Amino acid sequence: MTIVPLAEALAHREQITEWLYKAFGSGNSRAFFASILQSSLSGSDLPLTFVALEGDRAVGTVGLWRCDLISRQDLFPWLAALYVDEGCRGRGISEKLQQRVREESHQRGYADLYLYSACADYYERFGWRYIGDALDYPDRAVRLYHQPLRAG
Repeated sequence: MTIVPLAEALAHREQITEWLYKAFGSGNSRAFFASILQSSLSGSDLPLTFVALEGDRAVGTVGLWRCDLISRQDLFPWLAALYVDEGCRGRGISEKLQQRVREESHQRGYADLYLYSACADYYERFGWRYIGDALDYPDRAVRLYHQPLRAG
């Protein structure tokens, strides 16, 4: 398995848009996820999208975003939109995608990394520390997680 930037896996762009929409979207938000992927290709600092590939098949994706939770814009940057194809779960792909984002964040000099999830007890397995609750728009309670990238 390899993990590459979206620019090196453009053939999978529509599949990734569909994954993100089905996993995290609602209503007509598919265009929102397509726009994030487009922004990942713009050459700007963030957002970034990574794709896990097995041969020529996409098996997962993850993003490194400037902000993933409107109510907590004070936190930066975010591991976001982590998704592993249902038939490929349980094989460590999620952990490898998380590691890729940690490495990229560290290389860019970021001291911390954040994520949010409605799930409890998943991200703790990968070294994330629960730091409290927050609200996702408009009023859904979510769990905030932090991972330091530098000692000290």
